[in-house]
Formats: sequence, structure tokens, C-alpha cells
Amino acid sequence: MKIQLKNYKEQEKVWPSSGHHIMAQYDEEKIIVYQSYRKEIGGFAVINQYFGGAFSLDRMTWVKPNFLWMMYRNSWGTKHGQEVVLAIHLNKKAFLKYLKHAVYSSYKASLYDSRENWQKAIKESDVRLQWDPDHNPYGDKLERRAIQIGLRNEFIKSYAKKDIIEIEDISAYVEEQRKFVMNNELDKLTLPHEKPFLIEDQELKTFLQIT
Repeated sequence: MKIQLKNYKEQEKVWPSSGHHIMAQYDEEKIIVYQSYRKEIGGFAVINQYFGGAFSLDRMTWVKPNFLWMMYRNSWGTKHGQEVVLAIHLNKKAFLKYLKHAVYSSYKASLYDSRENWQKAIKESDVRLQWDPDHNPYGDKLERRAIQIGLRNEFIKSYAKKDIIEIEDISAYVEEQRKFVMNNELDKLTLPHEKPFLIEDQELKTFLQIT
């Protein structure tokens, strides 16, 4: 695997305990996001290094930069239809573009002039933004919020074939780490090395409500 790993307990000590944070592994070029699919879709993506075949370009797809949120969502790769866990090395400029074009999935009076204007923005935008409770390895909710981004139409087409640098199948690694969680051996658990994603654009940072 090309993702960088670090002991969970060591990371937990320095992670923010609350607030809105895009927890992710990233560098100057890319950011890692995660998705889970059935073998037909996941296998095609790994072999061809893009999303195609049974992957639908006509429905919204959600990407998650936070590994533990993905593990909560797919039950550590055991949920039906989500057995193939992918680490997607995504162009960081593309990720920032998604954020800049995003509209919140739910109405926020502090960000939109009116509910009508928000509903209009929802219809016109091809990117959704949602903050959810983050979770610990056992799936318990945390005070910290985790982000997920939904893509459709032109954005999903760009994501599927243009914006991705590399696709890794990390299913075996997920299964290995799941055993430590099931055995209550969190001292042995290693996770992708994540830290808060830094955003220099102050207007975007305010819009995202980054703590």
C-alpha cells in the first residue's frame, strides 16, 4: 500500500476532539479519499484505474477523506455491497474545486439568504456537502464532525476518469485492522496517518465552518 500508516493511539492523542475538521492524509499534490463497493465495481476500478463498467455516472457518489468515518459507514468492509474498500489518491486541486462548488445538503440560515435560495442552489449544484458525527473505531459517535462530499453530473464524470491519480484496494488491510478492533486491541491498531486539512482560502474556510 502507498498510504502512510500510524498507530491509532498515537494519532488519537493529537487529533482535535471536537469541531468541524477535514481529517485526511494529503500532501501538496493529492488527498486520499475512501469509497466502498461490491466486487464488480471495485475490481474494475483497481484494474483499470478509473471508475467505469457497472459504476453509475447517473447517480450521486459520495467520497470521504476520513478513514474512520468510512469504516463506520461500511462496518469495516463487512457490509453487503461494500466489501471492496478503495483508497483513492485524488488530485488535491480537484478536491478543492469540489469544495468551492458545494452546496450544503441541509439548509443553514447563516450561509444562505433564504430557504428558497438554498433550494435553488441545491438544484443547480452538482456537489453536495455534509458534516456528520465522526466515529471512533468501535463506531461510537464523537464530538468532532467529519465531512463527506457528493458528486453528480459533470463532477462525477470528472472524478471517475480525470481527477484520480491512483486507486488502491485496501480491503485486506481493513480486514486485518478490523480484527484488532473486534479483539479490543486498539494498541495494535494502525490507521492512515491523518491530520486536519488546511485551507488557505479564508472565504472557503468560513463557508465550510472549519474550526
